Amino acid sequence: MSNDEIEANERAYRRLLEDLFEARRRAWLGGSESARTRHRERNRLLVRERIELLLDEGSPFVELGELAGEGMYEGVAPGAGIVTGVGLIRERACMVIANDPTVKGGTYFGMTCRKHVRAQRFAMQHRLPCVTLVDSGGAFLPDQANIFPDDGLFGSIFRNQVEMSGRGIAQIAVVLGACTAGGAYIPALCDEVVIVRGKGFMFLGGPQLVKAATGEIVDAERLGGADMHSRVSGVTDHVADDDGHAMAIARQLVQELPPMRAPLRDRAPVREPARPVTDVYRIVSANPRKPTPAREILECLLDGGEMTEFKAEFGPTLITGFARIGGWQVGVLANDGVLFTECAAKATHFIDLCCKRDIPLLFLADVSGFMVGLEAEQGGIAKAGARFITAMSSARVPRFTIITGGSYGAGYLAMCGRAFRPNAMFMWPNGRAAIMGPEQAALTLAMVKRQNLEAQGLAWSDDEEEAFKAPIREQYETFAAARNFARHLWVDGILDPAETRPVMTLLLDLASRVPSEPTQFGVFRM
Repeated sequence: MSNDEIEANERAYRRLLEDLFEARRRAWLGGSESARTRHRERNRLLVRERIELLLDEGSPFVELGELAGEGMYEGVAPGAGIVTGVGLIRERACMVIANDPTVKGGTYFGMTCRKHVRAQRFAMQHRLPCVTLVDSGGAFLPDQANIFPDDGLFGSIFRNQVEMSGRGIAQIAVVLGACTAGGAYIPALCDEVVIVRGKGFMFLGGPQLVKAATGEIVDAERLGGADMHSRVSGVTDHVADDDGHAMAIARQLVQELPPMRAPLRDRAPVREPARPVTDVYRIVSANPRKPTPAREILECLLDGGEMTEFKAEFGPTLITGFARIGGWQVGVLANDGVLFTECAAKATHFIDLCCKRDIPLLFLADVSGFMVGLEAEQGGIAKAGARFITAMSSARVPRFTIITGGSYGAGYLAMCGRAFRPNAMFMWPNGRAAIMGPEQAALTLAMVKRQNLEAQGLAWSDDEEEAFKAPIREQYETFAAARNFARHLWVDGILDPAETRPVMTLLLDLASRVPSEPTQFGVFRM
């Protein structure tokens, strides 16, 4: 690679990072300036200020769904009006779920529901206590089709709370503002509830609704304020004077919980990678059609840049091996080209080994798919690919996926795509995923169009064909982009490559504290 090409790659990648950081900045701001000003004038903290007080000083905070809902709702910032992520409270890892009242009053859109549910599922999987900072006007009524009727929406929040309670996973709610209608059940289903006097209110129907329904005239304080719920109804358990006091009480309640489980896997001393992780910016080509050398990427991510490779000479376009990240052992599967029958056989064998040895799996996806053609089909690639998918799907060790380049078709699925529920899934800013690549999609649909026209005896010029292909390419490129996957919550977020090691280190630590279930593989077609 020439110096000019390296410099062009880095310039292109840093532009991607600038766009990512600008989207994050908008997400961190939350609502409009006027909404934030009004909130402060009421002597209340902004959502991220609350989280900062709640977490230990210097605690990491790994956000999930940071850009969820970006551009999907008018006047709603990236994040869909809720902040979710994992941080340390009194040296104990917890899931924090916090409404942002400056975004449409903290109301729930469809994506808000999905993001809340995703955070709960992560907490259940890793047995993390949940601390929910409630400040929400409830459902955004015009979006009811995406909030109310289906699994994975608002009702699933309640179901998950009940399931976590049954599993002994602690849940603490802090009512900092409005908590109305069905949303009042969120704190009511928690183990312990803190409410702020004069600012926190809980009721199934607010004063206006009560008057309309019963004719009764009652103010918010008497109907659902801190004194009423703490002295009369017993719905809340602790009263705070202000936001800061509420965070202090929540921290104390977390301290009273049983301590974190000790890791069940050994951690070796941490070693820095063989190359600076920022070299990734120079390695990834500015031309998405040019493959990224996977081994160079691994040198930037793995401890010491080292891996004990498994079947190095067999199916070489899928790299498999044992390595460490942040001292934690992982079984790595990294694409280095198209998937052949041999790659699938190697992956199946390797996943089986990792399951038997209780080693987490890390999928680094950058693949155009499985090989096609007469030779591949006669060689049983469908059968081999099915075995790969069966092994990956059956594995009950922790599984993590990072899309480091393009990830298409069945290759996306086999590399532990979202449908297979990896513990966590992220993309790099250059990441892309779709049923097929833009050029392949345009060519395939153009061939169908040409065949239909020829069957009718009609001609189709090259210029007409290109005009047909251009919008298809654009549509697929837009769909496949990392930002599109992040806004739809099809991944948990977009990582700067430089963030990959610290994030993976934290995730592997969390996973090490939960016993793995025994793996029972599905049928392997031979």
